[in-house]
Amino acid sequence: MSTLHDFQVRTIDGEPRSLSDYKGKVVLAVNVASKCGLTPQYEGLEKLHEKYKDRGFTVLGFPCNQFAGQEPGSESEIKTFCSTTYGVTFPLTAKVDVNGDTRDPLYDWLTTQETSPDGPGDIKWNFAKFLIDRDGRVVGRFSPMVTPDDPELVGAIEKAVG
Repeated sequence: MSTLHDFQVRTIDGEPRSLSDYKGKVVLAVNVASKCGLTPQYEGLEKLHEKYKDRGFTVLGFPCNQFAGQEPGSESEIKTFCSTTYGVTFPLTAKVDVNGDTRDPLYDWLTTQETSPDGPGDIKWNFAKFLIDRDGRVVGRFSPMVTPDDPELVGAIEKAVG
């Protein structure tokens, strides 16, 4: 059985990064976009990151341009936008595909996990959220419409960080 820790990504700066670096941490993996109606969720995601980072939690953002071309920029443009517009300090990866034949292997795995409240299957839009426990297992999947301050999401994070 795979876990988050079995995968590798490229950071927004182009460096390879093993997700085994997150062993022992709770991760909220989110496919993000800069030109979406949901883009203001960056602010709430950063607040979650700040609130829980000292308890072993991080948000991990995966820029994706598969939904109506809403992440058209380069990695450096995305990084600048996120830091200057929303003060994002949580890690971002290089752009990935989350659906289809070119789907990133991590998302290939994430979308097959038995999850709730959203179940397995393709990502429907930007800002889909996967909550992953300290052992690298998916313990929750939340729709793009679930905001970072939603009590159900916050409760799941509280439970996961312990």
